[in-house]
Amino acid sequence: MFCPECKSLMISTGGQLKCKRCGYLRNIGKDDNLKKRTEIVKRDIVIVEDYEQVITKPTTAIKCPKCSHNLAEWWLRQLRSADESEVRFFRCTACKHTWREYD
Repeated sequence: MFCPECKSLMISTGGQLKCKRCGYLRNIGKDDNLKKRTEIVKRDIVIVEDYEQVITKPTTAIKCPKCSHNLAEWWLRQLRSADESEVRFFRCTACKHTWREYD
């Protein structure tokens, strides 16, 4: 149901419909079609035992300076003052070597 005053969605409390925005109150009548839904969503829990192998950061095609592998994770950090650009970090997915690039 929507509030006739401000057109916001009304909620039912204590046998009345109440507008959260303007406070308009109205008793729930026989003509009101209210339905209560209860849904239980069951979800599977994934257990990751070898978390070192899971790549959660975005990857990019860049050559590792240590092993020449062509895939690395990357992330940004603000290391200097706010008016300077961020530093890009890369970690090779093969040898785990980490390096940085500046603008």
